[in-house]
Amino acid sequence: MDSPGLPRCSPDSTTSSVAGKNIVYFDLETQRSGNDVGGFANKNKMGVSVAVTYSTARGTYEIYPESEMDRLGEELVRADLVVGWNHIYFDYPVLQPYIFHTLAEQTINLDMMADLETKLGFRLKLDSVASASLGAGKSADGLDALKWWQEHKKTGNYEPLRKIAEYCAFDVKVTRLVHEYALKHGMLKYDDRNGGISEIAVDWV
Repeated sequence: MDSPGLPRCSPDSTTSSVAGKNIVYFDLETQRSGNDVGGFANKNKMGVSVAVTYSTARGTYEIYPESEMDRLGEELVRADLVVGWNHIYFDYPVLQPYIFHTLAEQTINLDMMADLETKLGFRLKLDSVASASLGAGKSADGLDALKWWQEHKKTGNYEPLRKIAEYCAFDVKVTRLVHEYALKHGMLKYDDRNGGISEIAVDWV
């Protein structure tokens, strides 16, 4: 799945440290916003509209509708490494009500946002890192995905679900390319608070 504005992935775009590993890149979109459920403390009530993974072993994207969350959980638990952006503290709590496994305890994870927050002392948006490091960012906004879900529920039309899946898959691709960039260069760039671009060293494997 190649997307306009993002670089293509070449065979040497990752380092040898990940050779042979099944890395699963993961993201999901929700049915409801934090405001809809009384705040982000209630992530378990937000519901999943669509989830997407990319497996380096499989070499393809996989789209999971709400009815297939058990299968998604099995893929995450089997992965050698799950890579995401704030997935431990957001996506996993949203997903947990659907899943038998205790995801945070039964998966091996690299939450890139959480690791960068530890290093920098503040949170970065994926778009900030992707635009500075890759020259391109996200394709839409999470609010768009919420609107598409409501449109699907009201009309029964599956076209809005397709839009959610495409948006989520694009985010997974951005996440993968950011991780691969970090592995190759040992650092990431991000848009800083002064309107410039800064760099942060990372030692992810």
